[in-house]
Parts: sequence; structure tokens; C-alpha cells
Amino acid sequence: MTSETTTLPTSEQIRRAPKVLLHDHLDGGLRPATVVELARENGYEGLPETDPEKLGVWFREAADSGSLERYLETFAHTCAVMQTRDALARVAAECAEDLAADGVVYAEVRYAPEQHLEQGLSLEEVVEAVNEGFREGERRARENGHRIRVGALLTAMRHAARALEIAELANRYRDTGVVGFDIAGAEAGYPPTRHLDAFEYLKRENNHFTIHAGEAFGLPSIWQALQWCGADRLGHGVRIIDDIEVAEDGSVKLGRLASYVRDKRIPLEMCPTSNLQTGAAPSYAEHPLGLLRRLQFRLTVNTDYSSGSALVWPSRGPPSATQPGGQPLVRRAGRLGEPCSKRPRRCPSPTGASPSPWPLDGSSGPPSSTSA
Repeated sequence: MTSETTTLPTSEQIRRAPKVLLHDHLDGGLRPATVVELARENGYEGLPETDPEKLGVWFREAADSGSLERYLETFAHTCAVMQTRDALARVAAECAEDLAADGVVYAEVRYAPEQHLEQGLSLEEVVEAVNEGFREGERRARENGHRIRVGALLTAMRHAARALEIAELANRYRDTGVVGFDIAGAEAGYPPTRHLDAFEYLKRENNHFTIHAGEAFGLPSIWQALQWCGADRLGHGVRIIDDIEVAEDGSVKLGRLASYVRDKRIPLEMCPTSNLQTGAAPSYAEHPLGLLRRLQFRLTVNTDYSSGSALVWPSRGPPSATQPGGQPLVRRAGRLGEPCSKRPRRCPSPTGASPSPWPLDGSSGPPSSTSA
């Protein structure tokens, strides 16, 4: 007897399903051929392979190596070829095209402007180039029969001291393609509270932000991101499982932080394949996503690093991930993220006037049944 818990969708079914992507890094999704061409154009000689096919294999093997050092090396190569306006615009356009071809209809793609200044670009020039590329990619996608909207999340690096500057940058470009702010990088030793001035500024400006928290570090990172910084969403948040006790008889007890996250409907940007590659989870079967879903946490399923951490995008890799019990993670990914996106909500107007960007009652809307 075939059931939902034993049958995986085909790659074509996954591709055709409309999907929302909320956690993906721009510098983690370049086409191998583009990396090779940009390296040649910009005189970068550090690539481990100069044949696009072999380079693609190298990226996947590095991501799957279990070595965080090799995993991070992939970003060193992609960032190295993203140092000019033309390169940034090209990468962003191809990102939008590729996501649209894989059925993504709305994406929030993040990048750190401060990592693209080595050849003299200003922060503003970086943002404008990426925005230009996303709009061009959307246009090309429409020509190919796909519709997609891509918003940018500007990321500040946790170890640096430019978070307020990047937050102000995100606010200046909030009406031209930037939908929010994030901090990323090593969690241990770099708590989100180091950047409180940036988060306080964004709250005063009624702007949105997510925070990488609870990926490589534990509950204190999540607690600070929420209770000190006021994050709208959590990037990863996988370590919330440390505050959930599962007894031998299957009964579950939530700690106070886990209960808060669930009851407040705080979205978790889950990236299962990436979590396996960085050691945040030991296997798909042991990844907490299945348990969190059963406990009715608000979840989204994402790629994180789409060149090597593919989960739901057929052009990036096979749909092999399953929840404990065999249920495919990808089955509900088509709508999982949408209620949690940072794009303005638009309410139908019976008068034909311009719709309000927010619900009239000031709420964020009821939790969707697809974002358990």
C-alpha cells in the first residue's frame, strides 16, 4: 500500500511545485561555469579546478566532506570572483533565473556587502549591482515562462564591526529591493548582542531582520537573538532541539525557550542538508525538523548553500532528504515559507484602491496550516 510517508515526489513534481525560499546565500549558488569565466576575466588563479564540470564536483564534494574548513573554502572562491559590479550583477541575475527554473516564485537571497569591496566598490555600488541583477534575472525568467520575485537580505558579519553601517544600508534600500537584514558567521565567541545597536536601529525604523542563531551554537544564541535583539525569524535555529526532552515512551516536554518559540510562532529557517554538512545534525533521520513539525513549530525548508546543499531544487541535486519515518521534507516545501516572508502582505481592496501593504488589524496574520 502506497502512502504519503513512503512515496517520494519525482524531481519534475518538485520542480513544478511553486516554492518559497527564505534562506539562501548568494555566494553559495554560483554556476560552476560562471565561476570559471569570472576567475579568468578577473585574473583569479586560486580555483581548485578550471573545468566547470570538475569544479562542480569539487564544490559538492567539499560541501559533503564533513570538514568545516573545506566547506568554508568554497565561499572563499566564490567571493573572490564577485568583486566587480558586472560580476555581482551577473551572479544575481543567474541566481534569479536558476531559482525560477526550479519553481521558486519568491526568494529572499542574502549576501554580505562588506565581502565584495576588494576591487574598490562602495557598499552602495554592491547593493545596486545585486539589485540590478535580480531585476534582470526576473525579466529573463518571465521571458522563459516563469515568474519570480527576489528580495535581498543584507548580511553583516558577526566578527566584524560594520553591523550598524550595514543595517543603515538595508534601510536606505528597503524600497528598491532590499527586504531586511541579517548577521552571519561564526556564532561561538560572536553573540548577536555584539550588534545591539544595529538591531535597535532597525526596530526604530520598523524594519525587518532575521538572525543566524542556533546552528553551530546552542540555546544561548537563540535566546539572545530573540529576547535581546528581537529577531523576526531565526536562521537555522536547529539547536532549539536542546530544549526539548523526548522520553523513552515518546512523550515530549518543551522547555521554556522552546515553548516560547513555538507559541509565538517564530519562523525557523530550516536547512537540513546544510546542517548535515556542517555537523549541526548527524543525519536526515535524526534531524529535528520532523519532530518540530509534529510539535507544530513554524518551519520553513531551505537550501542555505544551493550549489552544495541542495534539497528541493532539481537542478542542484536529488531530492533525497526524508523526515524520520520516511516522509519527504520536500513534500510541503512548496508553501512552507510563504507566511513567514519579509515581503509586505497585500490585502485585496474592494474599492479598487491601492492595497494596504499590511493587514488592517495590524497583525501578522494567522499561522498558516502549511507552516506548522
